[in-house]
Amino acid sequence: MNPEEKLTIAIIDDAMHTDTPHGRTMRRIVKKLEESGLVVGDVGSLNDARAAAAQLPGIDCILINWDLGGDSQQNHESTTKIIHEIRRRNDELPIFLLAEPASQAPSGLTVEIVKEINEYVYVMDDTPDFLAGRITAAARRYREQMLSPFFSELIKFSRDFEYSWHTPGHAGGTAFRKTPVGRAFHTFFGEQLFRSDLSISVDELGSLLDHSGPIGKAEKYAAKVFGADKTYFVTNGTSTANKIVFFGAVTEGDIVLVDRNCHKSAEHALTMTHSVPVYLIPSRNRYGIIGPIHPDQLTPEAISKKVQACPFTKYADSDHPVHAIITNSTYDGLCYHAAQVEHLLGQTVDRIHFDEAWYGYARFNPLYRDRFAMRDGSKDPNGPTVFATQSTHKLLAALSQASMVHVRNGRVPIEHSRFNEGFMMHTSTSPLYTIIASLDVSAKMMDGPSGKILTDECIEEAIRFRRTMARINREIGHRETPSDWWFGMWQPDAVTDPKSGKRISFTDAPLETLRDTPSCWVLHPGENWHGFEGLEDDYCMLDPIKVTILTPGVANDGSLEPFGIPAALVVKFLDTRGIINEKSGDYSILFLFSVGITKGKWGTLITELFEFKRHYDENTMLEEIFPDLIESYPDRYSGVTLPELAEEMHAFKRDHRMLETLSQAFSLLPEPVITFADAYKRLVRGTVEQVPVEKMGGRVVATGVVPYPPGIPLLLPGERAGDQNEPILQYLKGLQDFDSRFPGFGHDTHGVEVVNGQYLVSCIKEE
Repeated sequence: MNPEEKLTIAIIDDAMHTDTPHGRTMRRIVKKLEESGLVVGDVGSLNDARAAAAQLPGIDCILINWDLGGDSQQNHESTTKIIHEIRRRNDELPIFLLAEPASQAPSGLTVEIVKEINEYVYVMDDTPDFLAGRITAAARRYREQMLSPFFSELIKFSRDFEYSWHTPGHAGGTAFRKTPVGRAFHTFFGEQLFRSDLSISVDELGSLLDHSGPIGKAEKYAAKVFGADKTYFVTNGTSTANKIVFFGAVTEGDIVLVDRNCHKSAEHALTMTHSVPVYLIPSRNRYGIIGPIHPDQLTPEAISKKVQACPFTKYADSDHPVHAIITNSTYDGLCYHAAQVEHLLGQTVDRIHFDEAWYGYARFNPLYRDRFAMRDGSKDPNGPTVFATQSTHKLLAALSQASMVHVRNGRVPIEHSRFNEGFMMHTSTSPLYTIIASLDVSAKMMDGPSGKILTDECIEEAIRFRRTMARINREIGHRETPSDWWFGMWQPDAVTDPKSGKRISFTDAPLETLRDTPSCWVLHPGENWHGFEGLEDDYCMLDPIKVTILTPGVANDGSLEPFGIPAALVVKFLDTRGIINEKSGDYSILFLFSVGITKGKWGTLITELFEFKRHYDENTMLEEIFPDLIESYPDRYSGVTLPELAEEMHAFKRDHRMLETLSQAFSLLPEPVITFADAYKRLVRGTVEQVPVEKMGGRVVATGVVPYPPGIPLLLPGERAGDQNEPILQYLKGLQDFDSRFPGFGHDTHGVEVVNGQYLVSCIKEE
């Protein structure tokens, strides 16, 4: 709903167009509303009314005839259901209940319904002018209170059309209109964007740096919605949010417990603060999917041993870790039992930082209870202080770079004035107000019943997709003939019905059971589907909206089967059809079911997966499906079919033991030789050199080496690469050889420069 648009009224009344006193009066009311500039739409049947109940975001007030369909108990029950559905989705939208004059209250009208509505009117008792005025006033109040704190003030300010004598220099877009290319830019984005792009000098909107005015109100409102003591808006991503937390909690000489499955920003924060990392090592399954850190690594005894084993902790100010950072959920959608993690780590550290970049929605659905940082009832003055950094833009509705830092104080609280110094070190003095407004709006969208509605829809669509894929696999994926294959799904094969206690196949499980029962998604010990060993029950849960499709090729023991289709081929095919996945592994592809998901979106994905299968089964030439590949590498791929390329790729991965080497490489903890900060100092001073991967044995890297996928550090700055024949360098050599053998399907490895097909890595010059 655009706040600049006209107010919209929906009327659900099958008698409005009849030649009756009621109908004639309703038409006069509509005329008065339209004369006042309102937009009026009407619905004339129960079925249409049910559909209208799902279109609430564009409506400012609803009028419903109590006798819709006739004055009968059955029709009143149907009208009651519509009112309940409206209130389930929106508890603030004005509802006017229309009825005929009578000597007593209309039949079937209960106290419960009276509490659900805003006004109960007899249309014949008051004048059309009066009723139209009441409706308009209610709609206008709703529109005004519907807006979030900062967004509301931004709208008011932009309406003033003030002359700007401060930055930004485009002055409300005027500068862009002075050249042809600038005018095209202005036209593409629209005037409203530029009118709302204002300077920090605008006192009426407050300041992001000192959290004053409407911005401060918006942050306080977001803290309430997200369950935090304090919330900070961040306008340059969770990469910066993580650094802000480090700068507010960690300094030189402090020991930090670091999830090795961490984002690169944690590495940067450690470098900048000169703190000392001690690593917690996550598990990994047969598909290369990263799992949780086992709880036995989080005990005080285990952490003490890790601290003693780290060569740099002897230079720390204390052998007591001051901070811990945990990735929750993982990039593949595995969620910790956050309460248990807090209990374990809280015995050692006073501050725990959950990097929830991909998980900002968890608070708003009971499916995730106990598995996120800002939980209701979790505040404990004797417990650790807890941070959550969230990329609001990733799976909620916000603009790119819109992120938040949430704080829940414990026994060692964070003082705002001190923490804000770290915040200001990483925050622009010229933030983009549209990003701030999107954070404000996102918080408002998740407040009240809409938060659960939105997350329920994400979960339900993901479940429908998962069940459909599993049903197709059950029908055709038996491998009895060459064409009997389908894509697998990384999900439970069966779940336990919470009512009967019986096991039922995932495909046949009711949607409500899968939507509302967390145990359906828990990685239970001994279940083969997830591939993680030694897990405690209820410690880790798969987030249903993080959907991983499995391509054929990986056996249950982790070995590669004779038949296989590497995921890179499917990803490239989907890319040619305008379908972009989140990330992929050797035989896995991750898709995110965000707030913006639709049935048509995932239905198209299934259709294109079938299209890939058709091309594979029909032995289609690559010229037909990958013409760009043939154009770029004609000598390599001309005359090759899709199954031939799949077989060649699969054989390469099998012969080079790529999955096994990957698992071994990431299970090792490389030897740290110099600190992150020292490695960076040498990089800046140029005392580094580019070394081919074949000659990196024993060398110390100057930058992190992070293969994508899986996007987890293989080597961090200052670590020794190991011997030439050990897994780390063997894995990198395997990636290089694959890229050379299959041009157009190269890997993205941060920290690696590819020159003439050769992998080069910055290493510290040897003295």
